[in-house]
Amino acid sequence: MKNIIIKCVSLFLIIGFVSCNIDTVENPNGPTQESYANEATLAQLNLLTTGVEAIMRNDMEFYYQTVSIVGREYYDLNGTDPRYTGELLGAGDGMGVLDNNGFLTTRSFSARYRAVRSAQNLISAVENSAAGLDDQGKNGYYSFANTVKAYQLLLVLNRQFQNGIRVDVSDPDNLGPFVSYDEGLSEIRSLLNTALGQANDSGGSFAFDLSSGFDGFADPQGFAQFINALLARVEIYANNKQAALSALDNSFISETGDLNAGVYHVFSGGGNDQLNPLFYALNQNNYMAHPTYVTDAEAGDTRLDKVARVSEAIMIDNLSSEDQVQLYASNDAPVGIIRNEELILLRAEALIGSDNTGAIVLLNIIRNAYGLSDYGGADDDGALVDELLQQRRYSLFGEGHRWIDMRRYGRLGELPIDRSGDEIFEQFPRPILEG
Repeated sequence: MKNIIIKCVSLFLIIGFVSCNIDTVENPNGPTQESYANEATLAQLNLLTTGVEAIMRNDMEFYYQTVSIVGREYYDLNGTDPRYTGELLGAGDGMGVLDNNGFLTTRSFSARYRAVRSAQNLISAVENSAAGLDDQGKNGYYSFANTVKAYQLLLVLNRQFQNGIRVDVSDPDNLGPFVSYDEGLSEIRSLLNTALGQANDSGGSFAFDLSSGFDGFADPQGFAQFINALLARVEIYANNKQAALSALDNSFISETGDLNAGVYHVFSGGGNDQLNPLFYALNQNNYMAHPTYVTDAEAGDTRLDKVARVSEAIMIDNLSSEDQVQLYASNDAPVGIIRNEELILLRAEALIGSDNTGAIVLLNIIRNAYGLSDYGGADDDGALVDELLQQRRYSLFGEGHRWIDMRRYGRLGELPIDRSGDEIFEQFPRPILEG
């Protein structure tokens, strides 16, 4: 596996994004930002591309953990910080306040914008490079960078919701305004469509290499399928079902293929690389599934192998669970960005209301893959949405979807609350430095 993180690149690429305020981080052991921004060679551009992919993984655990905890998929019962069992769950005392200056709010926000800014740096470097690239060669870099920007902005928007996000960060000294949730989705869609056009005008191959996490998607044709997969997710969030179906038709969806096929973040124990921060060693890292993940499951659902029963229940702050999250088998296991399984569920969702029979066929593909018999419930829209959300809950457990799914269907009130005074948050606050 390609070692995709290089310290000198990361230190160069990461601009100090404490909130969206930008300070250059100088690296005495490597090139300066300015030397890449102008007259960059092909080798330097490729080094930057490698760095952008690597930086997407930085602090990714804060995104997945916080949305999983708020969405009552699992709890952090390690006891290392009371905010994980207090603040994220509504404080346990009826206060219902998320700190807009605490790390649970600011760290994920900052990390995702660092990746956005790094992708923007790559665009600037390509525009001003001395590599002699033709338009097709440049478009490959632009497509990759714009896709990274769109994906990272979507993660920010998922947490911020109606607090909105900044989309225009191209000028660190003159950042664009915050836009609403709907406007944010529209801007992200536009970025992905721009990236798609650039991928389609990149010739037969890219001038750069991507990690093994992009196997099958590392040329313009495959990368365009990846972009369409992300577009389908965005269109479903925007309730544009026909647009979602069109994007899915041009993605890598396969109703008979491997459910795990897709694009991944990859990790290793090699020098200067990093390990998977979402790997939880059994009986050591007490990230514990909410008890209803097991009790609400249908008998025989093999997706329960995503948790493991521990020898003794873990109890902290009046919260208890005896099932530890076990999504990843090792500390170098890849983490999915988007998988075929999600695409099949997205197509099912897009068909509900227009082709319920077709939606049931797709839902049965997922059910049958995990030892369940065909769906036997009602075929009206409401019943199928219930079934869809159930299948998404178990197929995408811990992958950052449950809280968002329940919110977009107006069902946050159906998530379990275990202590008097706790509450389900709708969104994270805007970091204090953002005004």
